Amino acid sequence: MTGTTDSTDSTEAAGRSPEVSADDNRRQVLYWRLLARLFDPEEQAALESASLAVVEDIGLPAALLDPKVSVGSTVQRHPELAAELDGLMVPAPPSAPGDDTDIGGDGRDRAAEVRRAALVSKVLLNVYAPAGGSGTVTAGQLAQWQSDAGWLERALGCEPGALRGGRPARGPGGPDLDRLVPGMGPELGAIEADLVSRMRLREVLADPALAARLTPSMSLIEQLLRDKSNLSGVALANAKALIRRFIEEVAEVLRTQVEKSTVGALDRSVPPKRVYRNLDLDRTIWKNLTNWSPEEERLYVDRLFYRHTARKTTPQRLIVVVDQSGSMVDSMVNCTILASIFAGLPKVDVHLIAYDTRAIDLTPWVNDPFESLLRTNLGGGNDGPVAMAMARPKITEPRNTVLVWISDFYEFDRSQPLFEGIEEVHRSGVKFIPVGSVTSSGRQEVNPWFRERFKALGTPVISGHIQKLVHELKTFLA
Repeated sequence: MTGTTDSTDSTEAAGRSPEVSADDNRRQVLYWRLLARLFDPEEQAALESASLAVVEDIGLPAALLDPKVSVGSTVQRHPELAAELDGLMVPAPPSAPGDDTDIGGDGRDRAAEVRRAALVSKVLLNVYAPAGGSGTVTAGQLAQWQSDAGWLERALGCEPGALRGGRPARGPGGPDLDRLVPGMGPELGAIEADLVSRMRLREVLADPALAARLTPSMSLIEQLLRDKSNLSGVALANAKALIRRFIEEVAEVLRTQVEKSTVGALDRSVPPKRVYRNLDLDRTIWKNLTNWSPEEERLYVDRLFYRHTARKTTPQRLIVVVDQSGSMVDSMVNCTILASIFAGLPKVDVHLIAYDTRAIDLTPWVNDPFESLLRTNLGGGNDGPVAMAMARPKITEPRNTVLVWISDFYEFDRSQPLFEGIEEVHRSGVKFIPVGSVTSSGRQEVNPWFRERFKALGTPVISGHIQKLVHELKTFLA
């Protein structure tokens, strides 16, 4: 009796009950199974049977334990799970002091954690241990993985594609992706790239039904651009359609970011346009208050005042030079799209140059990123001085010119000549912006030799995230 009383007292003192301990055990079983399957595709019979018992006990479908069944298929059969998956992995706000609801004295919150563990395990296992193993990947398997990755992104509070594509989180109050899931975007991108590389892409593209199931992604676009010279007929047409779809999706996001900027300071040297939409009612009333007639209770207006709307817009020239060597594919795609958007702004003259061991002037197609990309030849080495020789004749008014150079700057024996050319252009008055890369994730690797010299020159390499480049360009062109 004494022993039983002591045991009961100690449980109560800890604020725990047998039901709470059972929920803790259930959650641990689910997470141990997840870890076992991530590191070893072979099933562990004991963990599988225990996990099945847990899932059935809490009223969830057994399909959650089958990695061959996509998250989307599970939700289609059980629509009520969609709401639970949205924001599932977003950290809860910290509890207030003295608030112990997270330990759930009645077991309800701990039971919810078991349910959460089952759903989290499903999403993570499908994404990080995708079907297909190490063999050939079908279009269906790639489409399933991309769908599952989209559910993972939704669970983290993001729009599907945000982690892989760098698009902003849902709404202004969305999570800080870099803080919440550091490094996850590049990891997902690497998994996707591996799956794409193991597809029989040419066979898939030759079949319109299979090609229609492909979801455009940076990894897929890279493969299409590298292989475009080997495609023809239906396969080439399907490849072009996928590239165009991807470009339009990315352009829509970037265009929104560009349009958020101001377009220059108000030019008060230009008289305001005397039209009704520019009428400044507050100022008009204030300036005419001396004409108020108390007897008539009427305000007589001698003069109307209008708002200035004209802005100072000095013509600017934007020259974008992009390294199209093998390590810069993401940058090449993003920069052609970004250049086309800025080319659509008033009084901005945009020029686009791509280079590896040769340079190509893509300016005639700068308004059409699709055509620009089709003319690139991704891969090869670097020869920055060749690109500089093409860019310098375009600089006619240095003070009104910005030169954006996107590269990892691994030039080897051409490093000194390239830097000397950049230094000379910078000292002439050109606004020079070196960018390590322009990627969705913001990853960048820059030659330390160049990084130190750019810093000393007063033009440090900016972050590789495309949003940072957009901000820098808007600041200069405003």
